[in-house]
Amino acid sequence: MRRFIPVSLVTLVLISVASVSFADKKEIYDLLNLFGDVFQIVRTDYVEEVKDSDLIEAAINGMLASLDPHSSYLNKKNFEEMQVQTKGEFGGLGIEVTMDNGLIKVVSPIDDTPAFKAGIHAGDYISAINDEPVMGTTLSEAVEKMRGAPDTKIKITVLREGEKEPLQITLVRAIIRIKSVRSHAIGNIAYLRITQFNEQTIEKLKDAWEKEKKSIGDVKGIVLDLRNNPGGLLDQAIAVSDAFLDGGEIVSTRGRDPENTKRFNAHGNNFAKGIPVIVLINNGSASASEIVAGALQDHKRAIILGTKSFGKGSVQTVIPLPGHGAIKLTTARYYTPSGHSIQAKGIVPDIIVEQAKIEPLKKPEKPFFESALPRRLLGEEELKKAKNKDDAKADEPKAGDKTKKDGKKEEKPANKDNASEVTDHDMDGTITENEDFQLTRAVDLLKSLAIYKSF
Repeated sequence: MRRFIPVSLVTLVLISVASVSFADKKEIYDLLNLFGDVFQIVRTDYVEEVKDSDLIEAAINGMLASLDPHSSYLNKKNFEEMQVQTKGEFGGLGIEVTMDNGLIKVVSPIDDTPAFKAGIHAGDYISAINDEPVMGTTLSEAVEKMRGAPDTKIKITVLREGEKEPLQITLVRAIIRIKSVRSHAIGNIAYLRITQFNEQTIEKLKDAWEKEKKSIGDVKGIVLDLRNNPGGLLDQAIAVSDAFLDGGEIVSTRGRDPENTKRFNAHGNNFAKGIPVIVLINNGSASASEIVAGALQDHKRAIILGTKSFGKGSVQTVIPLPGHGAIKLTTARYYTPSGHSIQAKGIVPDIIVEQAKIEPLKKPEKPFFESALPRRLLGEEELKKAKNKDDAKADEPKAGDKTKKDGKKEEKPANKDNASEVTDHDMDGTITENEDFQLTRAVDLLKSLAIYKSF
């Protein structure tokens, strides 16, 4: 039987075995012969004719997929789509996914996308796409099935913890335009949310900060929201960390060869010196998000609040294959400045706060206070008014309204204390008790820090 192995594959293997021992070389050549035999049998005897290119791509996919969930082969089409995605616009459902035990696991939904609006959660498993089981397909194949023309429907079967039956969810595909940074003011606190680390992130973050700083004036704190952020570009994570640090290491990457260890340091580009920072994370915060949270936590620059992050602490290097797309290969691990590996551990918050819905207690119809008790002691203000019986009625304030003798509403004197800038009143209309418990806790903590600082 004639063995047929593509020349490019043979060349790649020959180059890789040039420095190994004779015994190892012999074993590799024997295994290549085995591959050639299997390849030839399949292409000649399989029940249906299969393209040679499909067989080779499947073999490469299988080899890379056997390494870890994040290594994969990208054909020309997928490689081009990945390049477009890092620029912040692509087609699909709007979910970051990985492979786990043969199923598609959702790392996180992306804000304002079909998946996000349909209620897809981080940690959900997709077991079927349009009623076709995912088991047995590669990650690339599953992702390709989920992609499609905008405005077309797709049905996915979702397995969710706590749900007894699989969820059948129908989504409408759309062009996903990622707005990597969002922001608004919460009283005297700047809320900055990063949804993904793409090529635009650091510039958009700087623009958002300048906008909120101008709007607020005296900023008392910053909430950096990295929840459900699946990661992205390493250089952008480093730049974002640098924007909050005065110096020191941000992250290091360590591969198989210790000599290839790389360390990335801050350059003192801190745009928020002296301003308290709280970083929000959850189980949908992965990769680049964990780099930022880990760096700010280790340098004690921010309080990390929320729940443990996803734990993707590996580096994927995209290696182009001229004329054949590229391979995405795991080449190193991430380590925080203190030397802790993120891989499979994640970032543990300084303050663990589960997301929850707050329901205020029903207030009694008629609140009861000391002032309602019979024969009570008069307060100082009442004593002063009682001295002048003629003016007692005039001085008697109406419920909930303090007035001067001339009948005009009394103006509260301006309190120049720092704490006055971050009162509950400042938050009215921005955060409600039923909206976002983790964010509310973060804001309350920043308000407390501002009050304490004022002392």
